[in-house]
Amino acid sequence: MTSFLIFLAVIVALVLFVIGIYNSLVNSRNRVKNAFAQIDVQLTRRHDLIPNLVEAVKGYMKHERETLDAVISARNSAVSSLDAAKADPSNAAAIQKLGAAEGMLGGALGRLFALAEAYPDLKANQNMMQFQEELSSTENKVAFSRQAFNDSVLSYNNTVQNFPNNIIAGMFQFQPASYLEIEAAEKRQVPDVKFT
Repeated sequence: MTSFLIFLAVIVALVLFVIGIYNSLVNSRNRVKNAFAQIDVQLTRRHDLIPNLVEAVKGYMKHERETLDAVISARNSAVSSLDAAKADPSNAAAIQKLGAAEGMLGGALGRLFALAEAYPDLKANQNMMQFQEELSSTENKVAFSRQAFNDSVLSYNNTVQNFPNNIIAGMFQFQPASYLEIEAAEKRQVPDVKFT
């Protein structure tokens, strides 16, 4: 009788242990989803500002249609990537695709603002200055939200990959998440240094 009770106690302890690990995995995954929701808010705001920005510069930059089209195309790609990532923020492929799309959008916006420098009337336009300020503010919020998201991903990945959690994670198909890395094209360019 006592050996049966000991066996039963061990089984109950083991079941409670597995339940505890499973719950910590779910909690970590939910923190990743919550952190991504903050990024979603900021990226959606950024995406919503871009059509208004393009409309504001259209009149001034009639001969720069290719650049304006590139901005709109990059924005549309980023919106669809954001929608795909929203479905499952712990999906590494979706997050990597979002990071690449946002990097392309950042590059297209950078080219647009560089071209805007050639139009003095546009540079002095109040709407243009306001859009630039709002986009800059939104970029700062995106960076802050991205850091919080990446911290949540780190915690989640640690929970998924640590022993014995990795055994339970494998049984219930918890996969490691991916960091959101938005790579700006200008960061990769090597500066030209000339000595005269």
